[in-house]
Amino acid sequence: MQHKVLVVEDDLDIAGLVQVHLKELALDVEHVSDGESAMAKLMQDHFDIVLLDIMLPGMDGLSVCREIKSLFPHISVVLLTSKSSEMDRVIGLEIGADDYICKPFSYREFQARIKAQIRHIKLLKMQQQPTDTIATAPTALMLGALQIDTGGHEVFINDQLIDLTATEFDLIHFFAKHPNQVFSRAQLLESVWGYDHSGYEHTVNSHINRLRSKLGNLCQQDIIETVWGVGYKLNAKSLQQASL
Repeated sequence: MQHKVLVVEDDLDIAGLVQVHLKELALDVEHVSDGESAMAKLMQDHFDIVLLDIMLPGMDGLSVCREIKSLFPHISVVLLTSKSSEMDRVIGLEIGADDYICKPFSYREFQARIKAQIRHIKLLKMQQQPTDTIATAPTALMLGALQIDTGGHEVFINDQLIDLTATEFDLIHFFAKHPNQVFSRAQLLESVWGYDHSGYEHTVNSHINRLRSKLGNLCQQDIIETVWGVGYKLNAKSLQQASL
């Protein structure tokens, strides 16, 4: 089954180029030029990925991103931004965007980023299949107060459900599989997002900050620690203390 991508871009030249690169990946691609049309499309049809320009006429890309993540949290949103719009990229990640691609971009990098999103989507769909259709394997990971249901794609702190995006789930799941191990931002980009490109550290930083905020609402312990000059780690001791 083909994955469907909605391209939201008002520059027709860029939109055409993006569509060519996406179709080379055997994706089903549709295009609209503004945010209002994008939301109308999403209400009418199912899409796996939305490739979203930030600078749109009318409803801007950040507003569209916020609306998509509110109504369709399972959809991967990838922002198209200029290299100079760092603040927009940070805000986009903070409101739930799964990734961003800076314009101008090489087609190899562009396709690598889209492939990474497709891998996440495939994994999520596989985990949501009935258990009798997939190989039997443990579907729960428990670490102190933290419980991860990989089959249901849900995370709990002391039995309270945390509302996470697909990327946030992948991030906490990766940390939980390697408790107390420190990972650099580059290692997290490669292991969680599935690519290794310099200049995208905000992708990691923003997702870490958002994940910490959500975990902190249910747990006063500092679960994800910053190891200055090195990276981040999941503090297993804090999870054990939080379960007491």
